[in-house]
Amino acid sequence: MSIDAGLALKRRYADHLTAFATPGADRWKAATRHFFAPDAVINTVHPFNASTGPDAHWASVHEPLLAAFDGLYRRVDILMGGHFENADWVSATGYLVGHFQAPFLGIRPTHRMAHLRFGEFHRMDKGQAVESYIFLDLPELMMAAGQWPLPMPPGHTGILQGPATQDGLQLHVNDPAQGSRSFTQVTEMLSKLNTPDEAWRPYWHPNMVWYGPAAFGTYLGVDRFSGFQRPFEQCFEGWAGGSAGSGRTRHFTRFGDGLYTCSGGWPSLSGTSVRPFLGQQPTGRMTFFRVCDWWRREGDLLMENWVFVDIPYAMLQFGVDVFAALQVRS
Repeated sequence: MSIDAGLALKRRYADHLTAFATPGADRWKAATRHFFAPDAVINTVHPFNASTGPDAHWASVHEPLLAAFDGLYRRVDILMGGHFENADWVSATGYLVGHFQAPFLGIRPTHRMAHLRFGEFHRMDKGQAVESYIFLDLPELMMAAGQWPLPMPPGHTGILQGPATQDGLQLHVNDPAQGSRSFTQVTEMLSKLNTPDEAWRPYWHPNMVWYGPAAFGTYLGVDRFSGFQRPFEQCFEGWAGGSAGSGRTRHFTRFGDGLYTCSGGWPSLSGTSVRPFLGQQPTGRMTFFRVCDWWRREGDLLMENWVFVDIPYAMLQFGVDVFAALQVRS
């Protein structure tokens, strides 16, 4: 993909997202039909999962959202594009914001403004999305509503900030060498995770911020992040990550764009459950995690990292349906 074509693709995606910047169901539906190919495979976190084509995705995801949240709109913190395994990709993350007025997936309305964090990736062909992965941090919404049925994390929960530099929208041409440098930095760091000597540490700024999924929490500083990461790694054995090409998991995309890098896998991580995890006893079985990330680099160090994990899907593998648990507790 040429530099000009890459910029045009990002601007095409930005135009699509602009349709969601203010409320308007008809405009949203038209934009959805225009952006997705008729046979696009659209994967959304549990309990939505896979749908084919824009109309099925609209009925599965957007109609329930619009019924539950009045004045719903989308705000974008990061938008980027790149190339991975002979395919063109675009990606964005930010928040859906609306007044929580009616039940959503069994979550009782708060009748207050609510924020639902989103992250998405789209493989593009001939100007349309043909393969998509959409993450929503549903546990964050449940926690904000006081209805999370599992133990609360030790880290911060709540609305997460966008880039401290306020430059997340990459709607310009970046130096390809910078994007390649960002990509290499992240790829090398990922290969050092789950190492006894924490070989991943030198890749991070001491005052980095790890904006984790709500079920894990957010941590400021590499030492506090380590205080989460090491116990999490020890809950599982035989880890396999999406960047390693293990055969069990893989990244559907991973690319750099300027000082930013993103990646995602469906699943991206796997390991055998050997210790309690989120209040659940170990199963002794392989657990698979759908994960995605965005990173921001400053010089030679990673400064910020926004992370999603499809926790409701992961918990099904422990015999826990967090949405059914809401019904029991209500």
